Amino acid sequence: MASTSPPLKDELDIVIPTIRNLDFLEMWRPFFQPYHLIIVQDGDPSKTIMVPEGFDYELYNRNDINKILGPKASCISFKDSACRCFGYMISKKKYIYTIDDDCFVAKDPSGKDINALEQHIKNLLCPSTPFFFNTLYEPFRDGAVCVPTAASHGLWLNIPDYDAPTQLVKPLERNTRYVDTVLTIPKGTLFPMCGMNLAFDRDLIGPAMYFGLMGDGQPIGRYDDMWAGWCCKVICDHLGLGIKTGLPYIYHSKASNPFVNLKKEYKGIFWQEEIIPFFQTLTLSKEFTSVQKCYIELSRLVKEKLGTIDPYFLKLSEAMVTWIEAWDELNPPTKHSSK
Repeated sequence: MASTSPPLKDELDIVIPTIRNLDFLEMWRPFFQPYHLIIVQDGDPSKTIMVPEGFDYELYNRNDINKILGPKASCISFKDSACRCFGYMISKKKYIYTIDDDCFVAKDPSGKDINALEQHIKNLLCPSTPFFFNTLYEPFRDGAVCVPTAASHGLWLNIPDYDAPTQLVKPLERNTRYVDTVLTIPKGTLFPMCGMNLAFDRDLIGPAMYFGLMGDGQPIGRYDDMWAGWCCKVICDHLGLGIKTGLPYIYHSKASNPFVNLKKEYKGIFWQEEIIPFFQTLTLSKEFTSVQKCYIELSRLVKEKLGTIDPYFLKLSEAMVTWIEAWDELNPPTKHSSK
C-alpha cells in the first residue's frame, strides 16, 4: 500500500530562529523531515550552526539578510527572535509554521506524540467563525458565518511564557493541563500572540506578520510576537479573516531568565497601557482592501497616536513601511493581486 504524502508538503515552510545548534530537530524528525526549513541565525554570523543530517533547509545569517535587503535590512531585528520574520519574507510558500528551538514534541493525555504541524494545517484549512463564539467547542452552530483562517495559534505545555514580573512571583508554575479544543478568536477581541508555536497563511496575512523592532539597539524586547498579533488581529477583523487558538500543544522546555527579561520588557510594561487601547479602538477605512494597504495605514496611525509616547514608535512606524517595501520587492504582486 502506497504511503500518503505529508499534507501541504510542497506548500509549507518551517521557519526557525536560532543562536544554537538545532539538535532539537531530532525529536521532530518524523514530522518535520518531509518539509523545507528556513533557519534564521541570530547573533554572530561567523558562528556555525549545526543542523542534523537529512533535513532540507536554507540558513540565513545577518550577513545574508544585509546582502539580500540592503538598506532595508534595518527593519529586521538583531539579537532577538523577531529576526524570524525575515524567514516569512524570503519564503515562497503559501503557508508558514514557526517554532522555537527550545520546543519539543508534546504528548496528549493518552501518551501519544502530538504532530503539531498536522493539527496546524487542519486549523488553517478549516474556516473560522469570528462572528459567533461557541463557549463549548467547535464545530460551530449551523448557519454561523464562516471566513478563511489566516492564522493558527498553538499552545504549549510545561514552562509558561509569562512576562517577567509574573515569572518572578510564579517561578515554579508549570502548565500541565491539556485542553482538547480549537476556538476562533471573536471579532473585536485582541489576544497575546506567541511566536513559538504559530502557523499562518502567508498569502492571506503574511505582510502583517512583522515582529517589529526589538533587541539590539532598541529600548524594548520580548514584545515582538504580541505586536505582530495585535496588528494581525485588527487587520484580519477588517478584511474578514479568522484566527484560531488552542490545539496543537508543544512542550516548552526552557525557562528564560526573568531578570534579563525584565530589562527587556520594562518600558513595554508601561507602554502597553496605551498600546492596547490604541488597537482596541482602531478602525480602518473600507478603502484599505489589502494587507499591505492596511499595514501602511496602521504605520501612519502608530506614528500619529503612539509617537507621543516615545521616539521609538516613530522609528517603529518607519520600519513598518520599510518592511512592506522589502516584502513587495521580494514578493512582487501577481496580475491577480493588488497592493
